[in-house]
Amino acid sequence: MTELNNAVVLITGAAGGFGQELTKQLLAKGSRLILTDLDLKILQEQVTNIQSEVTTGEVIQCFEANLASRTGCHHLYQQVKTLNMPLDILINNAGIGLFGRMDEVPAEKWEQLMEVNLMTPMRLSSLFVADMIARQQGHIVNISSLAGWIAPAGMAHYCTSKFGLRGFSEGLFNEVKPYNIKVTAVYPFFSRTPILQSARYGTLAQNSDGFSNKFVTEPGKVMAKAIQGIVRNQLHVFPDPMANSIHLLKQYFPSLLDWIGDRASRRGV
Repeated sequence: MTELNNAVVLITGAAGGFGQELTKQLLAKGSRLILTDLDLKILQEQVTNIQSEVTTGEVIQCFEANLASRTGCHHLYQQVKTLNMPLDILINNAGIGLFGRMDEVPAEKWEQLMEVNLMTPMRLSSLFVADMIARQQGHIVNISSLAGWIAPAGMAHYCTSKFGLRGFSEGLFNEVKPYNIKVTAVYPFFSRTPILQSARYGTLAQNSDGFSNKFVTEPGKVMAKAIQGIVRNQLHVFPDPMANSIHLLKQYFPSLLDWIGDRASRRGV
């Protein structure tokens, strides 16, 4: 079991939909948080609002961080090190999305997506895991997506980043378990967060009606299940019924899942 009370936790992308829920729910469990996001002012405003509702736990520090580069990741690592507080849990939550046929998405956009969604968790994990190995203690959490298991049209770039994050999580799990370090990967379905308003490009965007709101999950419930999985030291967490059902279909009835996907595509969803 991973203990959350008094644990020092770093959350990236803390101002986003999942980030706010992780902040709120981990504070409620008595965790001590280090929070990062692109816009420090927005992050601090959100923290003030959350702390007016949740009086337990502690926000140790908020950092402004652009993690879309090796330099940004190293800078965050050095900032955290100056706090002189060993990190118990790293939650790689920062992520961006986009939609469009792979040849119609501007190269700089999908390359930035790969940096944030895949390279950033790999870079931060490699930096912080050395300290965890020295202490023989720690937990690394990667907020992936069900897009790490299935790849609908228009999401080739996003799914590549999330498939990669799943593979990285599994490989990291096997490498660090001799040192008593836990790894958890979380695979939520589409949730009511700003990523649903991601940029859309080209032919597929023009011909699609977008994602149906009736299937969207609530981030609070999703993150509650994610935290439950972290506490239980689960490697793979499917935190909502849709994610769990589609994962099982992919595993045991892939042809049926393909048929459902084709029908959805023909309807422009």
